[in-house]
Amino acid sequence: MKFLLVFDFDHTIIDENSDTWIVKCAPERKLPNELRNSYQPGHWTEYMGRVFVYLGDNGVKEDDMKRTMTTIPFTAGMIDLLGFIGENKELFDCIIVSDSNTVFIDWILKAADFRKVFDEVFTNPAAFSSTGYLTVQHFHAHHCAKCPINLCKRKVLKEFLDKQLERGVSYTQIVYIGDGGNDLCPVMFLKKNDIAMPRQGYTLEKKISQLAQSLSPVQCSVLAWSSAIDIMSYLKLLIKE
Repeated sequence: MKFLLVFDFDHTIIDENSDTWIVKCAPERKLPNELRNSYQPGHWTEYMGRVFVYLGDNGVKEDDMKRTMTTIPFTAGMIDLLGFIGENKELFDCIIVSDSNTVFIDWILKAADFRKVFDEVFTNPAAFSSTGYLTVQHFHAHHCAKCPINLCKRKVLKEFLDKQLERGVSYTQIVYIGDGGNDLCPVMFLKKNDIAMPRQGYTLEKKISQLAQSLSPVQCSVLAWSSAIDIMSYLKLLIKE
């Protein structure tokens, strides 16, 4: 009996968007209008690349960024939830699928000593160049019309499950915890026995209820959460069964 927990990162594990939080490092803690207005829908990663160039041009160093990023608050109850998962790792495999980047997620998880809770992190690869600028790349290429150009979370989840099956690992239930519009695609991949846990009042919850109203509901069960304590209560029931 093993359960797979799939987490989004921004507004799910942390209570903010890591990509917009980094703007606190910019001069006067804001970006020039022409940079802000250069974002094109579906091309967030390219936009963040330009933001990182701007920060580098303005002398923002790796240490400044790291200091700023590790002040992001975790979502209410999340520290307790991750502690609980860490204590029950024999029952839970746990992955992150996020449109953030490897550098930000590593900094935040390591600072809070939660890196070992997660078996794998799937996110856009980032690194500092020899000149000290942060660079970010697309996670992968895909053919899904619903998802941003750099990341289809359904494809990530499907490939992970296929790889686990090859290793002889299958899951009693998948629990998908997220908040955003790009979490809908993987949620629609979940089966009847799985559960989607959208954050209350966020885009994913709204999109799931729109589908139900248009009589094409998702196959899986749905349980909204406002604090990660709600998620922990569900997991405690799950392992008692």
